[in-house]
Amino acid sequence: MKILLTGFEPFGGYDTNPSWECLQRLGQVAGAEVEKVRLPVSFTQAPVALREALELHAPEMVICLGVAVGRKKITPEKVAINLAHGRIADNDGSKPLDVPLIPGGPDGRFSTLPVFYLADDLEAAGIPAQVSYTAGAYVCNCVMYHLLDWAVPRGIPAGFVHVPGEDDLPVETCTKAVERMIDYLVNRKN
Repeated sequence: MKILLTGFEPFGGYDTNPSWECLQRLGQVAGAEVEKVRLPVSFTQAPVALREALELHAPEMVICLGVAVGRKKITPEKVAINLAHGRIADNDGSKPLDVPLIPGGPDGRFSTLPVFYLADDLEAAGIPAQVSYTAGAYVCNCVMYHLLDWAVPRGIPAGFVHVPGEDDLPVETCTKAVERMIDYLVNRKN
């Protein structure tokens, strides 16, 4: 199975981004062919880079990661909304205010990953996790919404997972969580 994993470049004054750092530490998992792509923190460039990666790698499953500083758990996201709203400017200096990501698109799109099973499996392994019902309205949500716009019509399992900031959960634990989710999805699909 070919799996595309994405993380983000640093933003907001940080030197690193745990979403990318944990992917950098990830090795071979569950016999899957894993491709890793670092996305820009940009409302305009991230969807383009994501689409290019999807077309280049033709994955059979996609998991995009982002960081949610302040959260204490791994949070598979259930829904992305058709909204761009920047609390802070992205790395291009853009700070959209209440703008649709895809004009005329559905108000929301649901993850096609078994997010409740993933969270339960992580918890059972001693990794703090819970399902989140909001990917926010920043670039993480933008990526999730565009990902699902691409994946849903193709029937490809896809979704978004937030990892905590480095002060909230060690990067090593986030890497173990990603490994376990991939193993679950490859070997124990629901």
